[in-house]
Amino acid sequence: MSMTMTQKILAHHAGLDSVKAGELVLVSLDRVLGNDITSPVAIREYLRIGAEGVFDKEKVTMVMDHFAPNKDIKAAVQCKMCRDFCEKEEIVNFYDVGRMGIEHALLPEKGLVIPGDVVIGADSHTCTYGALGAFSTGVGSTDMACGMATGKAWFKVPSAIKFVLKGSLNKYVSGKDVILHIIGKIGVDGALYKSMEFVGEGVKSLTIFDRLTISNMAIEAGAKNGIFEVDEITLDYVRERSDRELKIFRADEDAEYDEVYEIDLSEIKSTVAFPHLPENTRTFDEIGDVKIDQVVIGSCTNGHYKDLAEAAEILKGRHVAKNVRAIIIPATQDIYLKAMENGLLKIFIEAGCVVSTPTCGPCLGGYMGILAAGERAVATTNRNFVGRMGDVTSEVYLASPAVAAASAIAGRIADPMEIMKD
Repeated sequence: MSMTMTQKILAHHAGLDSVKAGELVLVSLDRVLGNDITSPVAIREYLRIGAEGVFDKEKVTMVMDHFAPNKDIKAAVQCKMCRDFCEKEEIVNFYDVGRMGIEHALLPEKGLVIPGDVVIGADSHTCTYGALGAFSTGVGSTDMACGMATGKAWFKVPSAIKFVLKGSLNKYVSGKDVILHIIGKIGVDGALYKSMEFVGEGVKSLTIFDRLTISNMAIEAGAKNGIFEVDEITLDYVRERSDRELKIFRADEDAEYDEVYEIDLSEIKSTVAFPHLPENTRTFDEIGDVKIDQVVIGSCTNGHYKDLAEAAEILKGRHVAKNVRAIIIPATQDIYLKAMENGLLKIFIEAGCVVSTPTCGPCLGGYMGILAAGERAVATTNRNFVGRMGDVTSEVYLASPAVAAASAIAGRIADPMEIMKD
């Protein structure tokens, strides 16, 4: 039976020769992930079912990133619960303040996910790791608890949509623009419980960080997962970080897809998702004059060094507009350090930005950038639902780091090409 990339990975981990869309399978897990919000719920369920030890101390990972460093007493209690659990269970990959980063940037950086893995995480953007040729998806905290105890999870095998990429991106256009373009095209339920599989000669023109961004936001199209075909760019990235044996799965030539889209990367323009859905996309010939109050450059979607460097190129020698708050959040400690060593932090601070320790804070309306009533933010985050970053009357506009940086300077949503002409 012919299979897609995702179907082959699930079949292998279920010990089956083949699987088909809609089939229920029990698969072995390579990694179980939780954060400081979702892990405490999973820990309580884990204890309630009487588990006598995690299935693998190396394969359970907890990252304190949403409300860490702790924003209040409740956040401190949540983190302490995770800290105590991981100490008791001798969890190897526990990441706390000083070692932590935003989870979906940290795990690839640490080499904890490789091609062919099956990863579940109690966070919806766990689908990020498909950029590395893994099957990864978000689950509830109860599934996380069972995964920690048994090392297994049930899945309904998804059908798939194929995205054939060709060409290459233009200046100041990035993976964020690609995925916003796609979500604008198919809608927030256009890939509901399906695998979004990215192939084609255009893939090689995308950096691993573009791919991480695209896979990260597959969930915003309703997908079960996003996944890229493994190539030399993937292998170079992974081999620098892991010495585990790689298992690469490629779709059969006659694999069945519900739909096939051809995307010419050279035709994609800088794209902004207007409130209050990621599908509400516009390009600069449709945007008009939208004044803003805040810019956030960071998150699991766009807090990589590449993202910060793109923003710094635009901010260098310029200054954030009056009455605009610009917040820069490197996704991990290593990214923060590299940005410091290469002078990016100096550029940001001289431009009037504030630079934060790694945290998910503002993305989910947690802290480090909450919006008041009626305020507008351009953010490189992944969701712009009603009240996502603060008051229910506030507005979030999703954009690339280049657009976010240009907007910080202009005080309105701005095209980076326009700013760089000055």
